[in-house]
Amino acid sequence: MLTLLAALQGEADAILSRAQDISAREAFGKTIYTGHCGGPFRLIVTGVGKSNAAAGAMLALALDAAEAGGRSVLASVGTAGGLNQKAPVGCVTAAVRAVQFDVDLSPVNHTPQGTLNEYETPYIPLCEAKGFPPVTLATADRFGDGRDAALLRSLGCDVQDMEGAAVAHVAERAGVPCYAFKAISDNADDDGGRAYYENLRIALDALGRAVPAMFAACKEAE
Repeated sequence: MLTLLAALQGEADAILSRAQDISAREAFGKTIYTGHCGGPFRLIVTGVGKSNAAAGAMLALALDAAEAGGRSVLASVGTAGGLNQKAPVGCVTAAVRAVQFDVDLSPVNHTPQGTLNEYETPYIPLCEAKGFPPVTLATADRFGDGRDAALLRSLGCDVQDMEGAAVAHVAERAGVPCYAFKAISDNADDDGGRAYYENLRIALDALGRAVPAMFAACKEAE
């Protein structure tokens, strides 16, 4: 079953506004929606940050194992900061790879920053979604404000969020397809907080309009 994972209720609402037959319940401290949008789907509001996102992704896989049967597909959806001209405010991107750039095991593993212990490269692969600008997603447990600009440029990152790479990691280890759709709400290397609130509505509107294309792309993996 396709499960969308959104950090915030506002991001979830942008998706649900385009869906039908919606129902909701609470489990393990998270709100779980089910509905239809060209097919059945689940949406979990995970909360902000990597641990919340990973917990939501594992919950989705557990629910599939217990309830849905068939193949699991995960998608991290929401807003994010753009790092360059590939990701302007209001654009909806689809990451083809992600990196947890705040992970640094280089003193012991001698691997590049962002490389998890299970990998030899910083990058976790994601499914390509046709019709969306392909980007490299950077994830860390902090809001983008430009402090990591040099590191993110060295990693070739285009977009920054606080959840996507954690979802990608869970999916990769579980062997299930994973997408990451991010609507750009601010320039992450600019005046982060002010720009974020000014442009959030634009990003959420764009995310809602992109729902049919997002679901169509994910169907290719089901």
